[in-house]
Amino acid sequence: MKTPLICVSALILSCAAHADVVLAPLFRDGAVLQREKPVPVWGTADAGEKVTVTFAGQSVTTTAAADGKWRVDLPALTASAEARTLAVQGKNKLAVNDVIVGEVWLASGQSNMEWRVSNTDAGKFEMAFANNPLIRHYGTKKKVSSTPLATAEGKWERTTPETVGSFTAVGYYFAADLYRALGVPVGIINSSWGGTRIEAWMDAAAADKTKGPAFAEIHTRWDKTLADYPAAKTRYEQSVKKWEAARDAAKAAGKPFADRRPGEPARNGHQSEPSGLYNGMIAPHVPYALRGFIWYQGCSNTGRHYEYRDFQTAMITGWRQQFAQGDVPFYWAQLANYKGQGPDKLEYAFLRGAQTECLALPKTGQAVIIDIGNVTDIHPRNKSDVGRRLALVALKNDYGKTSLVDSGPIFAAAVREGSAMRVSFKPADIESPLTSPRAMTPPGFELAGADKVFYPAEAKIDGQTVVVSSDKVPEPAAVRYAWRNAPDAGLFNRDGLPACPFRSDDW
Repeated sequence: MKTPLICVSALILSCAAHADVVLAPLFRDGAVLQREKPVPVWGTADAGEKVTVTFAGQSVTTTAAADGKWRVDLPALTASAEARTLAVQGKNKLAVNDVIVGEVWLASGQSNMEWRVSNTDAGKFEMAFANNPLIRHYGTKKKVSSTPLATAEGKWERTTPETVGSFTAVGYYFAADLYRALGVPVGIINSSWGGTRIEAWMDAAAADKTKGPAFAEIHTRWDKTLADYPAAKTRYEQSVKKWEAARDAAKAAGKPFADRRPGEPARNGHQSEPSGLYNGMIAPHVPYALRGFIWYQGCSNTGRHYEYRDFQTAMITGWRQQFAQGDVPFYWAQLANYKGQGPDKLEYAFLRGAQTECLALPKTGQAVIIDIGNVTDIHPRNKSDVGRRLALVALKNDYGKTSLVDSGPIFAAAVREGSAMRVSFKPADIESPLTSPRAMTPPGFELAGADKVFYPAEAKIDGQTVVVSSDKVPEPAAVRYAWRNAPDAGLFNRDGLPACPFRSDDW
């Protein structure tokens, strides 16, 4: 009687020792694959196991490495709306259904990228009528990790009235404009989390290679945050009690109560952990083939705006290195007009300036949205124009739509002429003349003399330049435009795109 039992036990152990072929989570029913470039497909299996991937009449075979990892690269595919099956054959079989081919973009950032379609100005319309199976959204589950993860939970969803409300709004409107212009499927991979700092999204390897005190301080600050956690937790608990008391009192009095619940202090596993969100929400998607990235973040970094140029540069460089697809396009939304610490304060202005400086990197672009924010709300509801402006940048630079105007006026130079300054703009802006809704006298300009004190100035459009003057600054040395947290920005081009905020000084 013992022999059969031993045989059964051995059989069970033998079966348990063999791992099924497993695909990376992005390869799920409804997936969108990138057209016109090799498509990596990867996963895990038993070491030495033969794995064959078949799609669109093409088959590629590989052998799992000693650690069980395997990868094949499908040859470049043409765009197709046909729902086909991606088949994987190892010791077991996998079938991924309803796979289409088109354009894939990864959308990331903090709350304004995470912001859902349901909470936008046009949300009710989209949730009533949006119905396009060729625009798809992959929502990455929020995850913090101290090391790069191989997998991240999520699923692909078609655009329907029932699903669209939960999509990233900026990503969705961006995708919708691409689809209208290109007529091919578009997939958005959404990896975003509100209230997060750029340090959490940076690849640790790229950040560690970058020299400078700001990068060294990332870990110093985090170590201090962890050391301060016990005291911060006590303060947090006291704040919550006060908040709850105020909430209950308002409810008892029948009064509205809109104060936010205090946020929990940071500790290991918190979304502020350096590289924690890259590890948990970006690394698992490497090396999925994609066209590019769109990014909307920065509000949480305004307090240390002077670091942002170097941090965003390092992040872009790191992501490109990890995905290993060359200088993949990286486009971002510049921060909108918002009061921050006060409408006339400057922390948002300097952060916007740092974002603009990142345009020095190849294949980068910026959507200026200084005109469509909400001075009193850090989350403006107009996300359709943000997506549209990002789509203009992509269509012009990546899809051959060279006749499109994708940017408002961009500062080139300021030259003193007597008691005035004449501001000129980059030659490319000539294709769309300057204008203003204020009878060709755009607000938002300031002048300063050698004393470095800025005063509001009068500006007049003169052809493709703007002449700026102020009675209080008879000998101007510098000019600024829209250089406030929430400026009255009134300079546009004829295509309705706002001028990028700028300053001629480096004070």
